[in-house]
Amino acid sequence: MPITFKQTEHSYSQLPQLLFARVQPTPVTQPELLAVNDTLAETLHITRNEITSPDGVAVFAGNTIPDGAEPIALAYAGHQFGHLVPQLGDGRAILLGEIIGRDGKRYDVQLKGAGRTPYSRRGDGRAALGPVLREYLVSEAMAALGVPTTRSLCAVATGEQVYREIPSPGAVLTRVALSHLRVGTFEYVALRRDLDTLERLTNYALARLYPDRSTNGSAALTLLEAVTEAQAELVAHWMALGFVHGVMNTDNMAISGETIDYGPCAFLDTYSPERTFSSIDVNGRYAFINQPNCAQWNLTRLAEALFPLVVKEGHDEAEATVLLNDCLKAFYPQYTAAYQMRLRCKLGLTLETADDAALAQDLLTLMANNKVDYTLCFRRLVDVGEGADASVITGLFADPEAIGEWLRRWDHRSQQEPRAHAARAALMRGANPAFIPRNHRIEEVIAAALQGDMAPFARLHAVLARPYEDQLDARDLALPPGEEQWDHRTFCGT
Repeated sequence: MPITFKQTEHSYSQLPQLLFARVQPTPVTQPELLAVNDTLAETLHITRNEITSPDGVAVFAGNTIPDGAEPIALAYAGHQFGHLVPQLGDGRAILLGEIIGRDGKRYDVQLKGAGRTPYSRRGDGRAALGPVLREYLVSEAMAALGVPTTRSLCAVATGEQVYREIPSPGAVLTRVALSHLRVGTFEYVALRRDLDTLERLTNYALARLYPDRSTNGSAALTLLEAVTEAQAELVAHWMALGFVHGVMNTDNMAISGETIDYGPCAFLDTYSPERTFSSIDVNGRYAFINQPNCAQWNLTRLAEALFPLVVKEGHDEAEATVLLNDCLKAFYPQYTAAYQMRLRCKLGLTLETADDAALAQDLLTLMANNKVDYTLCFRRLVDVGEGADASVITGLFADPEAIGEWLRRWDHRSQQEPRAHAARAALMRGANPAFIPRNHRIEEVIAAALQGDMAPFARLHAVLARPYEDQLDARDLALPPGEEQWDHRTFCGT
């Protein structure tokens, strides 16, 4: 019996046709279900039995359209590595509809890798198995870590080959998000000088994503303020966890403040601020340390797209420029406050003192100079905070005397805290994960899956669902890569 999407709406397709194209997924030959997110399915009023049934697998492979779906592909532009591309869009992703979840939130449900659309350009509209599994693992790990993110509902193998650097099995990922609106969506409309559509899109974005915001007479400025705050919080969270997005193009920056488009992403192993992973980021534009700058650069492109709307709202061009710049100037104070708060939590500090930023930065500098693993170092600091001998962390450093001196400074600072020792230790434990989706482990999972073995995927996924817990039977998954396991590059798979 066909699946019916319950509580389904299609608000985006009520906007002007400029913003999307009506499409149909391209069927595949031999769909096979690889993974199901039971918790997310429940939120979306879908049962595991529905997904695993032949009818369900056909739906999430793109072979049949469920009752209640109205497939569309979204249009957008984007600055890619700083260069404007006026026409991008969903070249391999098809939005089935919006489901009102059991939590009352509206979720886009999208098939990624479901075939060509009018925006595919020369692409095949398909996705390879490796990138699908990477996005599934990393996006769900990010959700478990508490980071705003798109989610993965299920993954289906297609039984067909896709051709990238080498032929690879194809797959379809069902991606779920609060919204797939991007900075590039607004650029796309602004480039076409369609002010009415820009106004409708802005009002729609506010009503859908920031309904509690008062516009105070300017929907454009209100939206920019909201997105700026959301991105400041998001990037601060990335930086505190050592996450490298990889390709922060404006078409990969969601208006909702969710992490979106897990292509050449990775988490830091050895702490190196200049580290990049993407095979195409040859100049380091999207290096770890550059992510706040890139976020503000992208927000500036959003401000430029909204500029004509601010003028239409009653401001002359000079006033509009000042007002938009004032919004943009708020980004760094907001980001810095959010990032420093997260660093204090990682150190078990609740009070804010003038020397805290320097204390945290000095630790990061020591980690960089000694080539220490980022996640492991902070987790060992948790152990020390809970009473373990300092050797568990000093042993990670080539210069144990320097880290020993830092630990004495940290201990002295900790004594100024009003909270009990146990409470500080609990704060640290909740801010410093034991498990992250390490790149070498993901590559192992993908290699096994290419041989038909999904057991490593299932094990890693289960461990990453509880990243802050000590899981003694999974200690191997917490370890940094050995020299022979070091992965220097990741690929977007498009």
